[in-house]
Amino acid sequence: MKEKKSKSNKQKGKASSLKQKKANQVFSTPGELKNDESVPIMSQRQNELLKVEDSKPNDTHSQPTARKLYAAVKHASSQAHLTENSILNTQHNNEMEVHHPHAVHHSKKWKDYLFEFLMLFLAVTLGFFVENQREHYIEGQREKQFIRSLVNDLIADTIKLNSIINRRTERATSLDSLKLLLNSEIRNIHTNAIYYFASTASRTLSIRFVPNDGTMQQLKNSGAFRLIRSRAVADSIANYDVSVRNALRQGEVEETIIHDYRQASAKIFNALVFDQMMDDNINVIRRPEGNPALLNYTQIDLQNWNYKMQSIKTINKANRRDARLLLSQGKNLLTTLKKEYHLD
Repeated sequence: MKEKKSKSNKQKGKASSLKQKKANQVFSTPGELKNDESVPIMSQRQNELLKVEDSKPNDTHSQPTARKLYAAVKHASSQAHLTENSILNTQHNNEMEVHHPHAVHHSKKWKDYLFEFLMLFLAVTLGFFVENQREHYIEGQREKQFIRSLVNDLIADTIKLNSIINRRTERATSLDSLKLLLNSEIRNIHTNAIYYFASTASRTLSIRFVPNDGTMQQLKNSGAFRLIRSRAVADSIANYDVSVRNALRQGEVEETIIHDYRQASAKIFNALVFDQMMDDNINVIRRPEGNPALLNYTQIDLQNWNYKMQSIKTINKANRRDARLLLSQGKNLLTTLKKEYHLD
């Protein structure tokens, strides 16, 4: 009996060891276990299943039980695999959700704030300085352009003033001769010269001063006078402009006097004679033929004419004087501008 019991125990031990190997093969399939934490769970489950199997009698009807045991082990293995995957996913998610701590910002010292303020202040100041220099450069270029244009206008004015002064001098001589001849006792034998001098007495186009003031008007109307940095230059330009305005007003006064003179002359001179002396452009090109007669005028008409003639002579001399002063002022301004702005 003892021999039979020992044999049965050996058979049970072999069967148990075979079942243990099969279970190990099932649970140690490559790629199923990736984490060591699942091993204790599987070993505990295997031991429970093996104890249940060992507790059953070893008979011929044990084959279906082994199949059930294998199915249960397989089911347990799949459950363990699912548990393992869930654990790995949980660990992976935890790793993904880990937030790295931000860098620690140390508080700045007052020296750092002072340095940053100084750098910002220097940057802004330098920006203003550069912009100011750029504006000064642009305004300086505009100033030179205005001065060059003004110099050209002054040159044209001086040329015109020289011509006007010469013509007014000739006019003064002609007016004196006309007055002298018309008031003489022998005027009837000198009517040829009287008509010639009288034809030019009322003509003022060649002696009228029209300034080239385009640049001056632009300087005043656009506020560009502020571009002229030299106070002395600005004052000289302003004084010249005042003299020009005065010369223009004197020209208007002269036109009024000429108008009054024409009315007085209409009672003394025959207008048809003047028409013979002029060409299609209303230029006096010749003296009349012979000594054409004067109109029948009274002594009062002559005195009235003399008064108008004296006014013409006076305004002619006054305008010639002003033209000389304006010419001198224009030349001085030209010299100042060329010297101040180094112009050729």
